[in-house]
Amino acid sequence: MLLKKNQELTVDITSLGINGEGIAKIDGYPIFIKGVLPGEKVNIAITKVTKNFSYARVLNILSFSSDREDPLCPVAGKCGGCTLQHLKYDAQLIFKRDKVKNNIERIGGFKNIEIEPTIGASSPYKYRNKAQYPVSEKNGEMITGFYAENSHRIVPCENCVIGPEINSKIINILKKENIPPYSEEKHSGLLRHIVIRHGFKTDDIMVILVINANSLMLSEECITELKKIGVTSIFVCSNTKRTNVILSNDIKCIYGEDHITEKIEDLNFKISPLSFFQVNTFQTEVLYSTALGLADVTPNKTVIDAYCGTGTISLFIAKKAKKVYGVEIVAEAIDCAKENAKINNINNAEFFVGKSEEIVPFLCNEKGISPDIVFVDPPRKGCDASLLEMLKKVLPDKIVYISCDSATLARDLKILCQDNDYKIEKVQPVDMFPHTAHIETVCLLSRKS
Repeated sequence: MLLKKNQELTVDITSLGINGEGIAKIDGYPIFIKGVLPGEKVNIAITKVTKNFSYARVLNILSFSSDREDPLCPVAGKCGGCTLQHLKYDAQLIFKRDKVKNNIERIGGFKNIEIEPTIGASSPYKYRNKAQYPVSEKNGEMITGFYAENSHRIVPCENCVIGPEINSKIINILKKENIPPYSEEKHSGLLRHIVIRHGFKTDDIMVILVINANSLMLSEECITELKKIGVTSIFVCSNTKRTNVILSNDIKCIYGEDHITEKIEDLNFKISPLSFFQVNTFQTEVLYSTALGLADVTPNKTVIDAYCGTGTISLFIAKKAKKVYGVEIVAEAIDCAKENAKINNINNAEFFVGKSEEIVPFLCNEKGISPDIVFVDPPRKGCDASLLEMLKKVLPDKIVYISCDSATLARDLKILCQDNDYKIEKVQPVDMFPHTAHIETVCLLSRKS
């Protein structure tokens, strides 16, 4: 059937795509439709046609899925953040498990691998400890919110249901300063973004004002009001380039400490404006304890933590292991890892700057380290192929792979399990990002021989 743009159809939704969009099929030809669920019958209008698939928008939902619920957020479906608020949370967890399973079977080529039920969040709302609000102007007034999907059009939203309520209070105080909002089109105006970071366990709050200038002075009244509601650090970040990058390296603290602190279980971590930290503090504890439990780290084990970042999971491992070696390509992150080790009085963790595919061979070949367990927690693109080949030469007893993209996880598992070097022992999804299509996965591999 040849579809045309603006053509109207009635279709049945049969499944969800990887980003949570509904899928209908006509003679095997898929149509992707946002905001609908399997089991629903909908009227649609085609918006884009390609050779292999089409996109459509919903005109009317004729029958509703029992898994549907009304989103709490008034801009759900418009904002590009939460794409699954219309799906009940229990059903979200099933969708995410199925997503991992499909990738491991289809991309990895594995059969009969049991995927554990997704570990959900105890509270799927108000969990984000970091928010980045783009700023613009409409009808002479400043607007803040979040970008619509695949665009730089701001959907006004101050009280995001997956962020702390205090964020809206911070924004309203800043609005009273009448800082000229930035125009991306004209590259004029002053305030580009408001970035807010929270220490949920410590009540520390950091505010970063990203400006299209070299400096900014806030009134004493504004600083006092922010201080009264709990803000502990205020930064100004100068970013005068035409760029999609939000934060530059030109950041100055204009009030309070030059960092905030967050706790994960009994460990303290310093977070600076540029530091990476998982956005869901409470589920990070679940993720790390799950990974450590699968690895069964004991006091006689030597561990390498590739892609260690600021050392968060390295320090968790160090509490139970004989020795941990952390590797990370970002020098500033390694500086933070060393400082975090010092703050927590951990002396059996050593950190190295460089590419994992270069440093891990150095540790094994030059320093003579023979790791019992290797943790990898790579970025979305997955592990470098040379690191995977190196691991197959070093052959640690266990590899614990933490992944934010189950597609690249499946690809890398296929490489590691080739030649019968390793077998998959357990695959455990952990939901770090409720109401989105993203899912973290912890996978344990053991050496066959």
